[in-house]
Amino acid sequence: MERVLVLVKPDGMERAMVGKIFDAFESAGLKIVGLKMLQATDELVKKHYTDDESWLLSVGEKTKKSYIEKGIEVNETPREIGVRIRNMLVKEITKMPIIAAVFEGNAAADVARKIAGATEPRKADPSTIRGKYASDTYGLADKEKRPVRNLVHVSETGEIGEKEIKVWFKESELFEYGRIDWKAMY
Repeated sequence: MERVLVLVKPDGMERAMVGKIFDAFESAGLKIVGLKMLQATDELVKKHYTDDESWLLSVGEKTKKSYIEKGIEVNETPREIGVRIRNMLVKEITKMPIIAAVFEGNAAADVARKIAGATEPRKADPSTIRGKYASDTYGLADKEKRPVRNLVHVSETGEIGEKEIKVWFKESELFEYGRIDWKAMY
């Protein structure tokens, strides 16, 4: 069994989407093993979105490539873009209370990422959370100088999920219990 971190971001909170979001994960057989509502601080979010050089460069390079593909002139280095995006994410996630949850299940990260859908809502499959309930685009987000509003954060992999979970939860805040339907599922 694997664990994954899911954050219901401010746009998910503002739109009262928590129930629909959680229903999608639970209906797929993922079990909530940690849950809290909190006002995230800059310090906490900066531990999540680290200033790790490889993360900054990866985000910056992907963004720069997408700008160039759209014919947008880019004067920033990939690192500068990564830092700018990190700062926007910190500002966005700290603007109001959010929900942090840990889901557990077989291949939890892969399952949760499929359920969430593509990062850019307009490219997300219509059956996913982002495809059903969000319609933001990178273009609009760039124009308004903010991150894309896509309702949730979901850990990319189980390994990354374990690291992210440690940022948001103490071990004593995570619980073990059975789900009756797991016998039929696994």
